[in-house]
Amino acid sequence: MVSLRKRIATGLLVVLLSAGSGWADNHTIRLTDDRGETLRLSAAATRPAAISTFGADVALALGTVPVAVTDYGLQGVPEYLAPHLNGVRGLGPRHQPNLEVLSSVQPDLVIAIRRYTEKDGDQIETIAPLLALDLITIQDSLRAVDLAGQALGKPEKAAALNTRFLGRFPSLAERNKHRSTKTKTVALLTSGSETPFIYYDHFLPTALLERLGFDNVGGEPPNPDSGIPLGYRISLEALLELNPDAILLLPTSRQRAFTMNPIWPYLKAVRTDQVYEVPQYWKEGAGPIARSRILDDIQRLLLTPEPE
Repeated sequence: MVSLRKRIATGLLVVLLSAGSGWADNHTIRLTDDRGETLRLSAAATRPAAISTFGADVALALGTVPVAVTDYGLQGVPEYLAPHLNGVRGLGPRHQPNLEVLSSVQPDLVIAIRRYTEKDGDQIETIAPLLALDLITIQDSLRAVDLAGQALGKPEKAAALNTRFLGRFPSLAERNKHRSTKTKTVALLTSGSETPFIYYDHFLPTALLERLGFDNVGGEPPNPDSGIPLGYRISLEALLELNPDAILLLPTSRQRAFTMNPIWPYLKAVRTDQVYEVPQYWKEGAGPIARSRILDDIQRLLLTPEPE
């Protein structure tokens, strides 16, 4: 895990100094997204649409209400953003956005998750410039906020959001370091099936846990440069061998069948009552608001003051 941490630590500095965005010589805004495609905007976008929770999150964080947003299907618009999106048109699920609705709202920029828009990218670009982003790692988040800030004409505010986010790490890591009964190992799980899905170290929430001194038992990704896969299926027998001190569960619309497995009660986290359900934004946490909330959750759940 050390090598991955070093790569991430280096990336945190490099991404903030990236030359992939800025003003071109002719005073248009020129951006290079995670496809390697160059976008040119004649002026800062004022009507962004979001094919991602990130797009809505970052737009709101920068003071711009998006004109259309995707959702989580039956779960709707993310709860933490919903109060700020009253009256905003819905585009349906992020993996299958309604392009007719998108066209009707006449956006001047579409902020999207790259892997969900590859098949529709050409069509989307006939509607508005497409900023397609990876949004998997901490470095992806920093770069994406920087790019969105450039596109929305608020680069200084975007830079301040990144600086504030990074500035929280030292104090939280120090708090964890000096806890005498601290939680050391963690696992982030999802799925409603009989076999849970566990996330690798590079996924933003688990990377944050690693940065704060926890050991994510999911381990390093096999393809750190591509970011995919995000994790893997793990048997309860294998999870018991890793036996994390704490387990964090992403929400699911179904009952978690793996918690019915006879092995489940024998896990250390279950026996010590350190199994926590975390909000949906942990699954797509690259936005400034979401990632800050993830840090709040880690502080509340795993770094609360010890009893005297």
